Amino acid sequence: MSFFGKNIKKIRGIKSLSQQAFADLFDLKRGTLGAYEEGRSEPKIETIIKIANYFSISIDDILTAELTVNQLLRFNDRLTLTPEELEREQFAQVPCITEKLADDYIEYFDNQSFIDDMPRLTLPINTEKDFRAYTVTNLEMTSHDKGLYPKDVVVGEKVPHKVVKKLNNGTIVLAVTEKELILRRLYVTADGLVLRADHKNIDDHTITVNDLKELWRVRYVFFRRIPDFSDSMEDKMAFLEAQMKELRNSI
Repeated sequence: MSFFGKNIKKIRGIKSLSQQAFADLFDLKRGTLGAYEEGRSEPKIETIIKIANYFSISIDDILTAELTVNQLLRFNDRLTLTPEELEREQFAQVPCITEKLADDYIEYFDNQSFIDDMPRLTLPINTEKDFRAYTVTNLEMTSHDKGLYPKDVVVGEKVPHKVVKKLNNGTIVLAVTEKELILRRLYVTADGLVLRADHKNIDDHTITVNDLKELWRVRYVFFRRIPDFSDSMEDKMAFLEAQMKELRNSI
């Protein structure tokens, strides 16, 4: 009997599934599953992937070693779920501040009914933390053709007022003040909080902690376009390598 066959039997035992019930989960015939368990037939890779993913077991573990009861008990919570329950995995619902909503958000940021009516992003991030998404509207956070462009979306985690001054200098934040939303880098100084743009032609904006209605520390960025991950040095090295290859071929 193969490791795969032994492991399938163990999983069925913990799950209390008959061969037929287990086979039905993966659109298999009962006889086919029996052949897998007895080592008379090898499953297709698609079947292995389905079973491993369903029970949250690595493909390597299910194929190359006999799973212990302790290993399988670690997956017990997953094993008790039905396919319908698995599909209801909870993603974070993040309210998004669009360009049209920016002015209203400044006024109604603490109105829960307003927040509930905002458009939302569904994201696989921590559901226990408070996040806010924001659509970039200007070029203040660009430098040398790199950075954040209009229509990019940033997602920030809420920062309590009492820890604002503990943030590392240079952290990108979205500050909500009495009159505006400001997406910049935060620097803490003796005179207050300096919000600095990456664009060299934009003046610093200095505020105090008391000026803040909210502060969101940017954790994730979604680019509207595919960003350029290369730099000029990489391009030069690639060009030189191509030139050297041509020279070698011509000798």
